[in-house]
Amino acid sequence: MSKPGVSRISISLPPALLEDFDAVITNIGYDRSKAIQQAMRDFISEYQWDAAPSASAVGTVTIIYDHDVSGLESELTAIQHQHTDLITSATHIHLDSHQCLLVIVVKGPAVKIKQLASKLQGLRGIHQLKVTSLMEALAPTNSHSH
Repeated sequence: MSKPGVSRISISLPPALLEDFDAVITNIGYDRSKAIQQAMRDFISEYQWDAAPSASAVGTVTIIYDHDVSGLESELTAIQHQHTDLITSATHIHLDSHQCLLVIVVKGPAVKIKQLASKLQGLRGIHQLKVTSLMEALAPTNSHSH
């Protein structure tokens, strides 16, 4: 159980890294504490699903692919239909006359999201695939409110 309040830490950084960091956070209006907190959350989210593969995650599988590759679009659709338990939505965007962007929104066990991404990555015509995931912080619930 975490303690209320804040913890103060001290870290060592190369001067150039700190200069770059300060320039970026100044540009986006963050202070160091807020930026470090966000970076730590992102780092934990990025690596936590390796440590807890059965944990629930939400995120996206973002793909750039060549739509001229024969059969690729039908394979992408078939795989999406096989994983309706994970996929909540998908958006298809034409980037140019040959490339498309597909963004698949996923929610479910981290290990299953990784398996889906691996299956998609193996398809001929996929130029780039990136999984962005956030580990769910709260216990699963069926209610939805803002």
